[in-house]
Amino acid sequence: MTSFLADVCSTGGLPREVCLRLTLLVEELFTNTVVHGHGGDSEAPVSLDCRVEPGRIRLTYEDAAPPYDPFAAVQTPDDKAPAEERPVGGLGVLLVATMAEQVAYHRAGDRNRVSLTVSTAR
Repeated sequence: MTSFLADVCSTGGLPREVCLRLTLLVEELFTNTVVHGHGGDSEAPVSLDCRVEPGRIRLTYEDAAPPYDPFAAVQTPDDKAPAEERPVGGLGVLLVATMAEQVAYHRAGDRNRVSLTVSTAR
């Protein structure tokens, strides 16, 4: 996955910061798939499609986990609440939702599909 993204960034002439952001986003989506979608370790493949366009990258991430929209319950945590009163989890998907300009989820047949648009502007 990392080498695929490095190739996309290299071929697209993308700045290192954009490549690092893209890698972080995909890692968060993958972690979400394994931990929440499959409930732990899984050998199920995921697929990535990246389209580099002027000023942005369009990323499509798919997995075969049970249907689950990771963005349906995204909430910004209450930073005034004590740590022990804050809910556990949800920060990875919040990170994805805030670092990408657009996020969308839909079920495509037996696959979860997450589409992201990421700016390549510095």
